[in-house]
Amino acid sequence: MLEYKKNFLKFMVENDALIFGEVTLKSGRIAPYFINSGRFRMGRHLSKLGEYYASCFIEHHIPSKTLIGPAYKGIPLAVATASALFDNHGIDVGICFDRKEAKDHGEGGLFVGMPLEDGDDVCIIEDVMTSGKALREIMPKIKQEADVKVSSMIISVDRKERGLGEKSAVQEAYDEFGVRVFSIVTIDDILEGIEEGFIPGKQFLPKMRAYREEYGV
Repeated sequence: MLEYKKNFLKFMVENDALIFGEVTLKSGRIAPYFINSGRFRMGRHLSKLGEYYASCFIEHHIPSKTLIGPAYKGIPLAVATASALFDNHGIDVGICFDRKEAKDHGEGGLFVGMPLEDGDDVCIIEDVMTSGKALREIMPKIKQEADVKVSSMIISVDRKERGLGEKSAVQEAYDEFGVRVFSIVTIDDILEGIEEGFIPGKQFLPKMRAYREEYGV
């Protein structure tokens, strides 16, 4: 496992963003772990998050010159990622985000920030992907703005869990939109981290493996 992934796992545990124990998810499933990204709410958290997202961007050689942060959670993540890319890697990318409603005065439009133009390659920066709802909401807005290529999306954790069908939301994103979704870590990384002992949770491993076997892809 790459070092930045290990550090991100520790970062989640230290800030109570990775919680072990029985939790009822929105889907109704009872999971033995939960990702609570709402715990990342300080400037120091956003600074570190930007570094982890930027490392994922670099690892996968993403060619995009513009990052899109879907309102609202994606906005600070896109800003933090762009800052980390410039500060740590010398890569200068633009950022933009959508409004919930189009503005009919001032600069107008549905997006704020870097203008989207036909042919642009863009990358969406998001928190987590559970059902793919956020992607399905932002894609029509993007395509309405310009004929850009949404080549990739970066999320923090891929649970690698089935949605309503037999595929995960990440797999469906590629099938439906051609968008490759990359994650800083996956549930397999979490399991490996517990097994190797650099994050806690060994008492939950049997239930986590059973849950992975039942709902995983």
